[in-house]
Amino acid sequence: MQSDNLFSALRAAFPSDLDQIAVEAASASGEPLLYTWRDLDRASARIANLLASLKLPEGSRIAVQVEKSVEAMLLYLATLRAGYVFLPLNTAYQSAEIEYFVGNAEPAVVVCTPGNFSWVSRIAFTAGTQHVFTLGDDRTGTLLERAAHFGDEHAPAVRKADDLAAILYTSGTTGRSKGAMLTHGNLLSNARVLKDYWGWKPGDVLIHALPIFHVHGLFVAIHGALINGSRMIWMAKFDPKAAIAAMQRATVFMGVPTLYVRMLAEPALTKAAVSHMRLFISGSAPLLIETFKEWQDRTGHTILERYGMSETIMLTSNPCTADARHGGQSERRGGTVGFALPGVGLRVVDDAGKEVPVGEIGNIQVRGPNVFKGYWRMPEKTKEEFSTDGWFKTGDVGEVDERGYVSIVGRSKDLIISGGYNVYPAEIEGYINEMPGVAESALVGVPHPDFGEVGVAVVIPRPGVALDGEAIIAQLKSQLANFKIPKRCFVATELPRNTMGKVQKNLLREQYKGLFA
Repeated sequence: MQSDNLFSALRAAFPSDLDQIAVEAASASGEPLLYTWRDLDRASARIANLLASLKLPEGSRIAVQVEKSVEAMLLYLATLRAGYVFLPLNTAYQSAEIEYFVGNAEPAVVVCTPGNFSWVSRIAFTAGTQHVFTLGDDRTGTLLERAAHFGDEHAPAVRKADDLAAILYTSGTTGRSKGAMLTHGNLLSNARVLKDYWGWKPGDVLIHALPIFHVHGLFVAIHGALINGSRMIWMAKFDPKAAIAAMQRATVFMGVPTLYVRMLAEPALTKAAVSHMRLFISGSAPLLIETFKEWQDRTGHTILERYGMSETIMLTSNPCTADARHGGQSERRGGTVGFALPGVGLRVVDDAGKEVPVGEIGNIQVRGPNVFKGYWRMPEKTKEEFSTDGWFKTGDVGEVDERGYVSIVGRSKDLIISGGYNVYPAEIEGYINEMPGVAESALVGVPHPDFGEVGVAVVIPRPGVALDGEAIIAQLKSQLANFKIPKRCFVATELPRNTMGKVQKNLLREQYKGLFA
């Protein structure tokens, strides 16, 4: 039987000379830690043999909450290799959250940091998990100690394209987090499409500066490098100075907008510093047009923005080179997330499910080989999130222009319906962000006795600038229809964000919900 195990496909792309360097990391002392392709193969085999020795039931989940390290990546590869299901957990989660995930996913194995063993193991054993290992970011822990006793050869488990490879819990801004079930086929099809679409070349080197409990760092970045046989410069924590310095030896960088903003604050970021680079990619949160333009001016490079979700991996991308599918269009347009990727269907519909005309705003729906299998143990929720003709409802609101470029206007749950009118926060934020002295803004809807809901803006000033909320509202009144104007505008020092840099609007809604009560 032909196997569609994702690990086998990644392993097949390793260079023929396995003694080449695959990953270059730094030790606690700052000394380089070098891993060859042979090291990746042998170490993942040892961990896969350890997992296989536990005689776990078919389809067992391996839940992992550890700090970023090359060994954590090897554990991911070993889980695929052994045919189990990888369940990465954000390192910021606390005991109540871990209790929910472990109770919901019922993992057979839990791997945590050595410092968290006492409380994580208590939760895991109480929930019926049989095995708890530790893994430190300094190559310590019981997982590696046990794996060292196993052989370094392992025949990858046979898996079908439709078999589960990973479960990713969505951030859960409305109700409990849901586990998105991703298959070997979902992940492999997306990795292959992106390898072609982003023009990965022999000799490309990736700076890996993202967390690995999330689609962006775990799937897009790692799969991208591995399926191209490309070296990774591995950063356990993002450091803007170190990232800029590494660009002399790299060609590809993937980041969230916050990372680009932090690098722009460094005088070392010059055209000369990035002269070796080929491609800068941004995602996971909207990139402000100002950051997009400033990066262009400072570096001569145009950031490629793309769009994806936990449930679908990548869906759209600005072009890397001239794209024949879109009339030879090669422009990376700021404020857009580019075109639907090859093989991905994307449509914009109204609330009744009818497609809207080009350029009109509506609900984004998608389908394709990258779209997940459903939510873990939530058949009703899964059914609800798909249209009757099989398209996944992303929950995002956007538009497609006459050239095919997709723009995201916001989340449907962020939509504010004020006095019966639809208010799209991204539109108002765009106007506020263009005002002098404004670094960033967020608009949320809160309950109102007359209008049902009204907008409240939270604005972050640039360093050394004093802003006046009333003056901002006054300026908006000269630019926008009255129903779009926020009722209040607050100036704050920062916006609440999750670890991927997304603004947590649910926290802002909670903070201001009693304003007009």
